[in-house]
Amino acid sequence: MRRIALIGLAVVLGGCAAASQGTTGADRRSAVAGFFPVAATLRALGGTALTVRDLTPPGVEPHDLELTTDEMDAILDADLVVVMGRGFQPAVERAARNRDGGAVNLLDRLHSGSDPHVWLDPVTMQRVVKILATSVDRVFPHQRAPVAAQGARLDRELRALDARYRSGLSRCDRSVIVTAHEAFGPLAARYGLRQEAIAGISPEQEPDPRRIADLSDLVKREGVTTIFTETLVSPKVAQTLGREAGVQTAVLDPIESPRSGVTSFAGYLAAMRQNLVVLRAALGCH
Repeated sequence: MRRIALIGLAVVLGGCAAASQGTTGADRRSAVAGFFPVAATLRALGGTALTVRDLTPPGVEPHDLELTTDEMDAILDADLVVVMGRGFQPAVERAARNRDGGAVNLLDRLHSGSDPHVWLDPVTMQRVVKILATSVDRVFPHQRAPVAAQGARLDRELRALDARYRSGLSRCDRSVIVTAHEAFGPLAARYGLRQEAIAGISPEQEPDPRRIADLSDLVKREGVTTIFTETLVSPKVAQTLGREAGVQTAVLDPIESPRSGVTSFAGYLAAMRQNLVVLRAALGCH
């Protein structure tokens, strides 16, 4: 069985088996994704005709992912590799560079900046779906019609999600979000918010005490009611900032690894909708 490794983006799309009808064992392909949003998208596009392996297990920070020998072999032997690029997953990108066939670099294809968290912007995710649909189509062109149909469905779902965010964040008392690390820049830019983060692009960056003091002042000055923690990063610093500033904390999910048992695109959409609920409460949206 030929193996298709698609690494770097991981958005889960389950329950989408339209691309698999009439597919024999010899026609099936396999894919490897670096993290949840890309894996989900690939599952939705390929259906049961495409077996997708997500390199980042639940509860693991994808930035720090280290590969096993088996995973390295899967990348080297794959027909197709997709990486996020710009150092989002250094180990995965290093392995992809050793491939004879090269890899698809999503941030390069998107002509995006240095912030890799593009899956948190539904509009940019529509472009990601198109890139991945084209990549899957090249791997097994006999599935062109089902892949195109699935791509159109995902595009509609993302368009609806964007409309939901635009409506939900259109009338809010506040526009500043204080986050654990700079994961929400693309989302903030899309919907007129201003992100102020404790750490930089990498969640492992040590927080600067001066930065904490500045953020405490900003929280009081801007009337911020909530400091956002994350699912994969220790909440201790954010909780300390919240206590010092006299405000609460809440979880805003960067959707970087799957929750246990959740591997579909529907899971990605559900996490995005939950983030909107949390944002609306914190920003005092009407």
